[in-house]
Amino acid sequence: MSETSLDLDSLRLLTLVAELGSLGQAAERMRISQPAASKRLGMLERRLGLQLAERDTRGSALTTEGKAVCHWSEQVLAEAANLLAGAAALRAERGRDLRVATSMTLAESFLPGWVAELQRQSPGVQLSLKVTNSEQVATLAARHEISIGFVEGPAVPHGLSSRTVATDRLVVVVTRAHPWARRRQPVQLAELADTPLIVREPGSGTRETLERVFARAGLHPVEPLMVLDVNAAVRSAAAAGIGPAVLSAATVEDDLALGHLVEIRLTGADLNRKLRAIWPKNRPLPPAAETLLQIARSPR
Repeated sequence: MSETSLDLDSLRLLTLVAELGSLGQAAERMRISQPAASKRLGMLERRLGLQLAERDTRGSALTTEGKAVCHWSEQVLAEAANLLAGAAALRAERGRDLRVATSMTLAESFLPGWVAELQRQSPGVQLSLKVTNSEQVATLAARHEISIGFVEGPAVPHGLSSRTVATDRLVVVVTRAHPWARRRQPVQLAELADTPLIVREPGSGTRETLERVFARAGLHPVEPLMVLDVNAAVRSAAAAGIGPAVLSAATVEDDLALGHLVEIRLTGADLNRKLRAIWPKNRPLPPAAETLLQIARSPR
């Protein structure tokens, strides 16, 4: 006999017969017909190779074997109830456990406000946050290791669902002492491609956006002057006069206001881009992630 040939409803029926002393009352309790109950009990007996109940005009009574099987059935049903309760608890916990990964730019300039609003709307959500580059965020989403991710790359990663949550633009920045800061004419895209720049690492959405802009124009940029893993380091290097940098306008807003950096006008390129939420395709978002997505997409 296969271990999977038993079903919980048959065991439940047996325990009800023992409790009520009647197959008919047990059937009524389970909301099935008496013939259906009789058939189910007979199938259970055949599968076990045991007579479990004796039926007469006064009702149904369990045999000695039936009482033993009923005792074990009660244990099985109790454990099954524990299993279902535990699964329900895990689902509820998962609904409150929000795993987020985000690119550096979004983490610095957008996510803090979104998370604050999430905590206001859904107090008690347990959020874990990983800040990395857009490529790694997409990898984590594809592996189902996060609930939702936020990226700044120019294209939707393969195999993932996405929604646009904000727009952004890249800007060329230099220190006030840089020759470009005194120019009246904008810098041409070709000139930018011929200039060693301070850039983010490969896999960064900012780096990928800039590379695609050059590629669409048929330009081949020279080797970077410096490659750094975080926006703050890129800003500091540019402000120290090491060289020009290309960063999100949102990340250099304070530096521009304080005069630490100067935005350089650029012609021949569109550096606007979309910021996206991503998650595994054909997989619904958990409730907390859905709430965060709606907050991110709300007009600000």
